[in-house]
Amino acid sequence: MSDHDIREVAEGLQYQGEDEIVAYTINTSNWGGGPSSVTAVVKEVSDDYTDVTATVMPTNSPSVSTDTITLSPLKLLTRDKEYRVEVKFTSAGQVLECHFTVMGQR
Repeated sequence: MSDHDIREVAEGLQYQGEDEIVAYTINTSNWGGGPSSVTAVVKEVSDDYTDVTATVMPTNSPSVSTDTITLSPLKLLTRDKEYRVEVKFTSAGQVLECHFTVMGQR
């Protein structure tokens, strides 16, 4: 297996302060664009990929504009914890999933 997962977004690892609130966006044009049926899950990597979506993305209502998915704000991260954000969507009749990692910082 290579070090780079082809489903990982090009921006890869992101850093976010524990007091910051960030609504990440994903451009889906490389996957065919026009995403629908979007869902997001956030997992804490160091805790055996435990689902922490309800805590760090409590609203969890992604929106779509043309080819861009805007996720609900990610917040309340813990310093030195690594989070994997998985985004599933339908594009051109296919169900696809991409992901990125966010590292909580002080």
